Amino acid sequence: MPTLNINGTDTALDVPDDMPILWALRDVAGLTGTKFGCGVALCGACTVHLDGQPVRSCVTPVSAAAGKKIVTIEAVGQDPVGARVQDAWRQIDVVQCGYCQSGQIMAATALLRATPKPSDADIDNAMSGNICRCGTYGRIRAAIKIAAAK
Repeated sequence: MPTLNINGTDTALDVPDDMPILWALRDVAGLTGTKFGCGVALCGACTVHLDGQPVRSCVTPVSAAAGKKIVTIEAVGQDPVGARVQDAWRQIDVVQCGYCQSGQIMAATALLRATPKPSDADIDNAMSGNICRCGTYGRIRAAIKIAAAK
């Protein structure tokens, strides 16, 4: 039975080592903020942080998280950068339908932790794998710039 550090808490989960982190989080740990989108790591809806790096949890097995820290949308606001990103998202009403937004916020937070003052090219590169069906890309970019300026 693997023990995962999820949002700062060690949690023993009765799951197989090859189960995707997404399903361990959603179905076993009850953390449903991370969304299932495509199931093949192309849309970004399932993005979580694994030791601070954005990963697609739909294709990352539980075994890859052994000894590492998983942070989900439920706890990203505990990080000062994550809190700034969430505040910026609210400030300019980025969300339309909202389905992709947990993955968008996780990717944006990882970007700003690595590159505190990103260029437009940095933003495009970091966010390119996160799909928004509603097309809120302009507001996403603006929110990242607002969070970077704080």
